[in-house]
Amino acid sequence: MNHLFGPVPSRRLGISLGIDLTPQKACTLNCVYCECGKTDDLTLERKEYIPTGEVIAELKEYLSTDPELDAITFSGSGEPTLHSGIGEIIAWLKREYPQHRVVILTNGTLLWQPEVRAALMPADLVVPSLDAVSEDIFHRINRPNKNLSNAEIIEGLVTFCAEFDGEVWLEVFLIPGVNDTQEELTRFRDVFERLQVDRIQLNSLDRPGAMPWVEPMPRENLMAIADMLGDEVEVIGKPIVRRRCASFSENLRGRILATIRVRPSTIDDLAVTLGMHVLDIGKYLDVMIGEGEVEQHRGERGVFYQAKR
Repeated sequence: MNHLFGPVPSRRLGISLGIDLTPQKACTLNCVYCECGKTDDLTLERKEYIPTGEVIAELKEYLSTDPELDAITFSGSGEPTLHSGIGEIIAWLKREYPQHRVVILTNGTLLWQPEVRAALMPADLVVPSLDAVSEDIFHRINRPNKNLSNAEIIEGLVTFCAEFDGEVWLEVFLIPGVNDTQEELTRFRDVFERLQVDRIQLNSLDRPGAMPWVEPMPRENLMAIADMLGDEVEVIGKPIVRRRCASFSENLRGRILATIRVRPSTIDDLAVTLGMHVLDIGKYLDVMIGEGEVEQHRGERGVFYQAKR
């Protein structure tokens, strides 16, 4: 499969089959915390980045096996709403496989466009992100395409939430000392009152992001902020044990470990060497880091993984 990955065990969604609609890494933002690294194509251009028919063909082949899934999730290494065919793929899924929950993970930056909102309407759950209200903090964290305005993005979110019949979970990524000031948190609370989403979820750094200065927020701080922001605000749970997923292969785990024993590698290096999707590689690295087999350090090309000696 060239455009599907997983199924990946998700902290929020259960066992999720991923759909990647953009090349790595086409995005509207260049977020400092992104585990996929620096954005190569910082763009607002919506187009058919990969053939829509190819994606549908892969989905048809995979879903014909009647896999056990909790969700089919549009995510990947870039911004999925940049793909002009996302609406066609969502509509096909809901028509041919209505039993599966369709989820969109998006940075929400294009929801001010009516055609993007219309494309997402058949989905079951949309999870947009909002990491700042103030323009200066938005630029520091998300480093957007120069033609994006955070005020316009927020208005797009408000409009989408009013139009969408499915669930909306808003994700806020918090960075200590950047978007956790009392002033910014108060601004967040004001925006939350306008959005009226089903859930608001706080998140923080799990694996190293694009910039080395980004640090994780202690869980007790996240919990305190959630309490301050309101009853509907929650903290995203700890990762589940990914080894329990039926798609987890001890053989692939062994191949990754053998590779990084010989040469420290980035996720991109491993994806090329082993012919796997970067997000699948991340699933295995999470397990090996958690079990103390792998350590990570930052080099000139990003985060490198090596076997502990």
